[in-house]
Amino acid sequence: MSTITTDRSGGDRKAVLYRMVMEKHVCPYGLKSKDLLERQGFEVEDHHLTTRAETDAFKEEHGVETTPQTFIDGDRVGGYTELREHFDKHVKSKDETTYQPVIAIFSVAFLMGLAVSWAAYDTIFTLRAIEWFFAISMCLLGIQKLQDVESFSTMFLNYDLLAKRWVPYGKIYPFGETLSGLLMIAGTLTFISAPIALFIGTIGAISVFYAVYVQKRELKCACVGGGSNVPLGFVSLTENLVMIGMGLWMPVRMLVWGA
Repeated sequence: MSTITTDRSGGDRKAVLYRMVMEKHVCPYGLKSKDLLERQGFEVEDHHLTTRAETDAFKEEHGVETTPQTFIDGDRVGGYTELREHFDKHVKSKDETTYQPVIAIFSVAFLMGLAVSWAAYDTIFTLRAIEWFFAISMCLLGIQKLQDVESFSTMFLNYDLLAKRWVPYGKIYPFGETLSGLLMIAGTLTFISAPIALFIGTIGAISVFYAVYVQKRELKCACVGGGSNVPLGFVSLTENLVMIGMGLWMPVRMLVWGA
């Protein structure tokens, strides 16, 4: 087995990187490893593995199963994940819970509500901006579920009281949420959008409250799709309360302002 060394002198820190760079495939983790090393102040001795045979020979020689591989001061650090750990960077585990999808959805929905308000009224300070924020949030959350309805409905069955009694409801729910949000954005057919939002929001709120706060169960929330690691609780309850609120508000708005 060959020995890989790096400069131990007082000059710039050096690292040796072996990564796949082929005609039809450039390893993304190799690129990320190179970028991370450079951002950490390393001069990278970048070796390209240009064929499958060359890659297999490298892995056999160094007793590794994957590439890229980084060497610092003659010691093998490992792949991209190990490199992040070497620099004390956060490494996300497969089952790690996160609120990032929810934060992204509600942040973008809020900005979209302001943008639509500006386009319609030349100001962001309107009541409609708040309505659009909630309605757009419903649509974005609906899109997340519609990406994989089967996966969503399966996760949904863990806690939704109506879906447990009538399984098809889990597949209808995303379409109802999205349709209701779209109609509320348009400000039309309130007699359809409001009852849908009120119904699914009420059932959802009761289901989440019962599962989390009564049964004390620790579940993943299906609110941003079946593949999410968002914990069931406040977020899903908020989603359902928003739908309840919009289901009650839109008819009042129509009766008072006529639009």
